[in-house]
Amino acid sequence: MSASPTAAPSPTTPTTRASVTTRALVATALAGGLLVAGALPAAAQSPAPVAAGVVSPAPSTVSVTGSGAATAAPDMAVVNVGVEVTAPTAKAALAGQSAAAKALLAAVKRQGVADRDVRTENLTLNAVHSYENGVAKLTGYQAAQGFSVKVRDLSRTGAVIQAAMDAAGEAGRINGVTFDVEDSTALRNKARAAAFQDARRKAAQFAKLSGRELGRLVSIVESDAGRPTPVEMPPGAAADEAVPVAPGQIQDQVTVTAVYELD
Repeated sequence: MSASPTAAPSPTTPTTRASVTTRALVATALAGGLLVAGALPAAAQSPAPVAAGVVSPAPSTVSVTGSGAATAAPDMAVVNVGVEVTAPTAKAALAGQSAAAKALLAAVKRQGVADRDVRTENLTLNAVHSYENGVAKLTGYQAAQGFSVKVRDLSRTGAVIQAAMDAAGEAGRINGVTFDVEDSTALRNKARAAAFQDARRKAAQFAKLSGRELGRLVSIVESDAGRPTPVEMPPGAAADEAVPVAPGQIQDQVTVTAVYELD
């Protein structure tokens, strides 16, 4: 009886050998506690999270209002004069007004006022009515014209007014006089500086009261408080002397609102 043939060992392919070798290397590395590049856990590979930035609180501020004023002697006057004529017809009213206006302007010019310093401010023609038992009745027309006359020599202001009224006669009207300065820049600068210092003093006081130090200026806003007001003149004056006027002082006012930080 013949013996069974012994099976020959199956040959090992190159791929199989490579796989076996790889598994052996991994097992050896894990057993020995080796760290293999590329084999770290995902959590270990991620960088540590960056702490969120801390937002600084908004600085404390104080808002104050300061006011300042400055005065100066006027160096010019603006005289508001005019003529007004009432007549039965519009044509007659306009003719009377025109004649009176021409006489007024001629008189002003003779007082040394330049043409560039005289300006027409208004010219009107209106119907005049009377009322009887609630019923309006046309009685005539009223024509009027107003002028602004700039007098640069203050000592001549009264003489200019008187000459204008003398020339216009019964039609003459004085509407007011405004005294002012030709260049108000210096006056405004003084008022502005006073307003700023007033605001800063107030802000510094509030800072001290709150136990803080006054910090930097954040904003400042300026607003005007007005300009010189007209000086009302009497409706008539003696024919043998100039109308007396009192120029007084011109005052300019400024108001500012300032915001400061508190340290």
